[in-house]
Amino acid sequence: MLIHEHSRPGRKGAPQAPTSKADLSDIPQNLLRKDSAALPEVSELQAVRHYTRLSKKNFSIDTHFYPLGSCTMKYNPRACNSLAMLPGFLSLHPLTPDQHSQGFLACMHELQAMLCEAMGMAAFSLAPMAGAQGEFAGIKMISAYHQANNDDDRREILVPDAAHGTNPATATMCGYSVREIPTLENGDVDFEALQQAVGPHTAGLMLTNPSTLGVFERQIEKIAAIVHDAGGLLYYDGANLNAILGKIRPGDMGFDVIHTNLHKTFSTPHGGGGPGSGAVGVAERLKPFLPLPIVAEGNGSYRCLSEQDAPQSIGRLSAFLGNAGVLLRAYIYMRLLGKSGMERVAEFATLNANYMMAEAKRRGFQLAIPDRRASHEFIITMKREASELHVTAMDFAKRLLDLGYHAPTTYFPLLVPECLLIEPTESEAKEALDGFMDALEQIREEAKTSPELVTTAPHTLPVKRLDEVSAARNLDLRWKAEATA
Repeated sequence: MLIHEHSRPGRKGAPQAPTSKADLSDIPQNLLRKDSAALPEVSELQAVRHYTRLSKKNFSIDTHFYPLGSCTMKYNPRACNSLAMLPGFLSLHPLTPDQHSQGFLACMHELQAMLCEAMGMAAFSLAPMAGAQGEFAGIKMISAYHQANNDDDRREILVPDAAHGTNPATATMCGYSVREIPTLENGDVDFEALQQAVGPHTAGLMLTNPSTLGVFERQIEKIAAIVHDAGGLLYYDGANLNAILGKIRPGDMGFDVIHTNLHKTFSTPHGGGGPGSGAVGVAERLKPFLPLPIVAEGNGSYRCLSEQDAPQSIGRLSAFLGNAGVLLRAYIYMRLLGKSGMERVAEFATLNANYMMAEAKRRGFQLAIPDRRASHEFIITMKREASELHVTAMDFAKRLLDLGYHAPTTYFPLLVPECLLIEPTESEAKEALDGFMDALEQIREEAKTSPELVTTAPHTLPVKRLDEVSAARNLDLRWKAEATA
């Protein structure tokens, strides 16, 4: 039921704080409404009950196990949010002069330093407001570096075929052509194909390590060397950073630029369209090109660097210093964890993934890369079930919702047929992991005895199986009042 269906003319909730009539004198008459907005007329209690009921229909980290592969949907400590909402932070206007923002700027300066240490980078900018914007900044900096060296023939970016889809999209947006590098059956990048691809035309390589196949790239040092020897640079997609926190640093692998998803790795809920933070770190050679603003310290005070300080910067990506709430939560999370805590994050994320992978194998599910150790995630292929039982990975995913589990990522990476990409994260207890594997096993048995139960799932949710193509093409999210006679 929509909130408008509760509406009755004249019904309203009383304001609980003094209100003043808005001054509309400065707004041009042609921009003012002629009629009142078609808002629902409901009591406060009706509004509270309606939205509380809606919230109970959601899948979320607070209510369900959420093994969404390559996305790190993990628990976010409440302390981080509480401290980020301290009055001194909440009441700080983004246009406040630096001399009146010293506390916040000090936190941001320390966050930059901690990210540099954790990632093995020379400098960080907190400006990008999403992972995709961090990718854009990273490739723009690679482009600016080559332009500064008058190396204009480098017009190609190399991208493994297992990469996130944003990688080739970002490279194309930045004006590069994209060459795809194949992946071997064991999960490693095809080194021979990479050798043949690199050359004076190569601007860089975009890579995430561990990859979306859930394995660590074992030849990463050789890969870095061959790209660097050809004059190219290495970009690190930080989507899978949760697997290596405190264990190994992208800078030490040979990467020149990295974006980090502070909104999923460092204590802000990931998903729902934002807010986010794709903070970018760089090696020494790319420091001049970092996006602004950057927080600097001198003589015990902090200020934001401007274009006068960094004339080679690729510029600004937003009006201010990124999403302040996300950055503060990341700062607090890193301070709470410390280096040893970040190591434990990676250890337990990896332990949980390998435990589930071993359970999947024991229970007779087919692993995509059976001979490799998992990093933070692993892949089950439902190719056999689709062929023998005519039940697909998507059917498994939909039926999992009935059993109280959010589905893993389906059909990605595209290299694996009938793919379920499963990432348990470090947050989950063994009982939750076992429950999920029990659910998969139950669905497989249902597929054998009652296949229609699986192929028509979900059955217990407000929205049943949709025609996803029609839903995407004919999206209708606007409420209209019914015409009255």
